Amino acid sequence: MHAFRIGKLFGIEIRVDWSWVFIFVLMTWNLASVFAAWHPGWPALEPMALGLVASLLFFGCIVLHELAHSLVATHFGLRVRSITLFLFGGVSNIEHEPPSARTEVLVAVVGPITSIVLGMGFLVAAALTTAISLGRAGTTWTGYAQLGPFETLVAWLGPVNLVIGVFNLLPAFPLDGGRVLRSILWRSSGDLRTSTRRVCALGQLFGGVFVVAGIAMTFGVHLPLFGTGLAGGMWLAFIGWFLHSAATQSYGRLALDEALAGHRVDELMRRSGATVTPELPLAVLVHDYLIGSDEHAMPVVRDGRLVGLVSLTDVRRVPPVAWAVTPVSRIMRTEGSLATATPEEPVAQALEELARQDVQQLPVLDHGQLVGMLQRRDIARWLQLTRRP
Repeated sequence: MHAFRIGKLFGIEIRVDWSWVFIFVLMTWNLASVFAAWHPGWPALEPMALGLVASLLFFGCIVLHELAHSLVATHFGLRVRSITLFLFGGVSNIEHEPPSARTEVLVAVVGPITSIVLGMGFLVAAALTTAISLGRAGTTWTGYAQLGPFETLVAWLGPVNLVIGVFNLLPAFPLDGGRVLRSILWRSSGDLRTSTRRVCALGQLFGGVFVVAGIAMTFGVHLPLFGTGLAGGMWLAFIGWFLHSAATQSYGRLALDEALAGHRVDELMRRSGATVTPELPLAVLVHDYLIGSDEHAMPVVRDGRLVGLVSLTDVRRVPPVAWAVTPVSRIMRTEGSLATATPEEPVAQALEELARQDVQQLPVLDHGQLVGMLQRRDIARWLQLTRRP
């Protein structure tokens, strides 16, 4: 996911994927329409402003849900890279699988519990701040029309958080309920991989059912709890597609982690290779180093220390007529902006960084000295050679 950092909570980086911007705008627009229907007497801008606040609070609740996962994971010694908000909600980027079934269930269940507690808290706040009974307010427009802005917010946030909590308890991996089920199977069988395969298959089944149900809704079929209609049907189908894909990827990631377990970067990195200096003209870089080789990027070194990296993409930004007078230092990415690895770092961790940064190689540094390059394709080749037929 391509995400940008917005801050930190309890030492955990909070990131936002660009797909989140789309869903945030869509949710704000939809909520403005909902609140306008609830309050036909309000000025036109008030429902939009309240929709914006509700969207922010909603995603704040998602962050709290994921933060609960992350804090419990950290308590048990698991490293949490970040929390990322994206199109379908949020995800805690926990570096490794939990060491035991007990840890798994505790990390998994705390998220839905947080959402349910938030939902109940918002409903209690709604009940305490308005004299309207929740039953009548939930079934008639006149009930909603009597709510003020604050009461409207908490009356909407309460049920939404309850739905999030209950939905995440579905026994479909990688939802929290699927992780709880995996912990139960893992504890009974002692086999993490087989347990993961079973719950991932269940996640794929749930995803397929949601896709079919969503398509049926778009054709006018009315389903209990979900209703009918094009918008709702498409959204349910998208959720199903995401759940199916996530379940498939989760099992693939476990298999990959198992294959790479116990292996370090210095086993797979390229120890020898060409380097260039910051003063080298691009014309020399292109003709002497890039043409005729399969390298996508070259490390830029001065006195044995890495000072940057220059890639094919960087070179393409400069017109060929200017290559002879443009030094590498003018277009290279400096060392401080690069993702790097260390020789003793686990290969699985380095591969995650390659994927997160969406790059093909990582410079390998030992106390600031360049000692090698870890290439994504070398990891793929190693996996092909070691995979059982």
